[in-house]
Amino acid sequence: MTLRAIISTKLGAYGYFAIALAVAIALLFAWVFFKGGYLLTVLQLAMIYGVFCVGLNFFMGYTGQASFGQNAFAAIGGYGSAILTVQYGWEPILALVVSMAVAGVAAVVVGYPTLRLRGHYLAMATFALGLITYDVSVQWTDLTQGYMGYSGIPPLGIGPFTVEDDKLKLVCLAVILALGVWVSSRLRHSRFGRALRAISSTELGAAALGIRVSRYKLLAFIIAALYASAAGSLFAHTVGFISPEVFGLQMVVVTFTMLYVGGIGTVLGPAIGAVIASLLPEVVRSTGRFQDIAYAAVLILMLIFVPKGLSTLASIGRRRPIKAGAEG
Repeated sequence: MTLRAIISTKLGAYGYFAIALAVAIALLFAWVFFKGGYLLTVLQLAMIYGVFCVGLNFFMGYTGQASFGQNAFAAIGGYGSAILTVQYGWEPILALVVSMAVAGVAAVVVGYPTLRLRGHYLAMATFALGLITYDVSVQWTDLTQGYMGYSGIPPLGIGPFTVEDDKLKLVCLAVILALGVWVSSRLRHSRFGRALRAISSTELGAAALGIRVSRYKLLAFIIAALYASAAGSLFAHTVGFISPEVFGLQMVVVTFTMLYVGGIGTVLGPAIGAVIASLLPEVVRSTGRFQDIAYAAVLILMLIFVPKGLSTLASIGRRRPIKAGAEG
C-alpha cells in the first residue's frame, strides 16, 4: 500500500468533515490568540463552561439521567477557592483541589438519597438543590458576602509562577479542557462507561445483567460534581470575581444549551457546544436589537436539522469498513 493510500485511509476513518471542523477550530483559536481583545475572554469562558459540560455529560449523556442542580457544585468550587485563597492565603491549585474534594463529599451526601428517584422526580430534586445553594450564597453574607461577591481572587499558579497573561490563561484552560475530554473518553470506553450506557438504555435491563444501578449512578453524579467544582474554581481564578448570579439559573440554561448543541452523550460534543454557544451571540450581535431573535432562530435550526448535536456531523465523509466477502 502506498503512502498516499495509507494517508487517505486514515483520513477517511475520521471523516473529512471532522478534520475540516478540527482545522477550523484550530484556525479560530490561532486568530483569537494573536488578535486578543474581547474574544479572548469569550473563549476563556467557553473553556470553563466546556469543563462543566463534559462533567454534566457523564450524568445526563452517558447515564441518561436528568440533573438541573450541577450549578450547586460549581458554586462550591468557586466560593471554596475564593474563601481559601482570599481569606486564608492558600495556593490556588490547593484551594481548587480541596474544593473539588468538598464537592465530591457533598455529591455523596446529596446523591445517595436523591438518586433513588427517577425521571421528573429526580429532575425536580436536583433543581431544588441548585435553588437552595443559590439562596445560601445570597443569604449567608458572613461567608459568601452575598450580592457584593468576592473580589481580588488570585489567578491560577503554583508558588511564584502565576498565570496572569490573558493568552496564557486561554492556553492553560484549553489544556485543562483537553485533559477533561481525554479522561471522559477513557472512562466512556471502559467497563464503567459501558455500564453507564446500559443504564441509559434501560435500568431494569442493566440490573438484570448484574449492574449495580444505584452505585453507578452515584459514581456518575460524583464525577459530574467534580468537573462542576473544577469549573467553578477556574471561573473564580480566571475572572477574579464571583457572585451568586454566576452560579444561578442562567448557568443551568446556558450549559444545557451547550450540551445539546454540541451533542449529548458524545465525547467531543460538550466542548464543541461550549465554543459554538459562546461565540454565537458575538456572531449575531451585528443584528442589533434583533440579536436575541437571531440567536434563538439559529439554535432552533440546529435542533431541527442536527438534533443529535454538531459533533454527529463528524461522521460525514467517514469511510465505513468493507465487510468480509463484500469484494470479489
